[in-house]
Amino acid sequence: MNKALSILDELRPRIMNRFIGYDSIFDSLAKGFDEDVFFNTSGNFPSYDIQKTGTNTYDVFLAVAGFGKKDLSISVQDGMLTIESAKDEKAKEKDENGTLYKGIAKRYFKKSFSLEENCEVSGASLRDGLLKISIRRLQPEAQKAKIIEIK
Repeated sequence: MNKALSILDELRPRIMNRFIGYDSIFDSLAKGFDEDVFFNTSGNFPSYDIQKTGTNTYDVFLAVAGFGKKDLSISVQDGMLTIESAKDEKAKEKDENGTLYKGIAKRYFKKSFSLEENCEVSGASLRDGLLKISIRRLQPEAQKAKIIEIK
């Protein structure tokens, strides 16, 4: 068992005896310790930035020089945002373009990010070797302030 996960399991009963209805937070954290997220084999490739662009908006930028739109896929499933490159079988073949040195990495990668329950991907664009994924947090009706009439 992963050390971080065992600490999380140890904390759950100590915290949950004072908070009601927060089970989903612990479940989300436990899911986030999945090997694909924290211990993936692609290491730091590709490099990425996460920027908070407004009160409820975020942009994720990935440096994907050499990749085109057809080489990348973006999906959201069960609260996980996943960006994956296509597996390039041609890369294994001999280069017929006369390339003497190949320093631009165009290898397979898969990056995953855990999204908060009320977040949705609002768009994506690829420009100048940077993939930009825009995310916004929606405010559910239950979280909006409401006035209670006194009778």
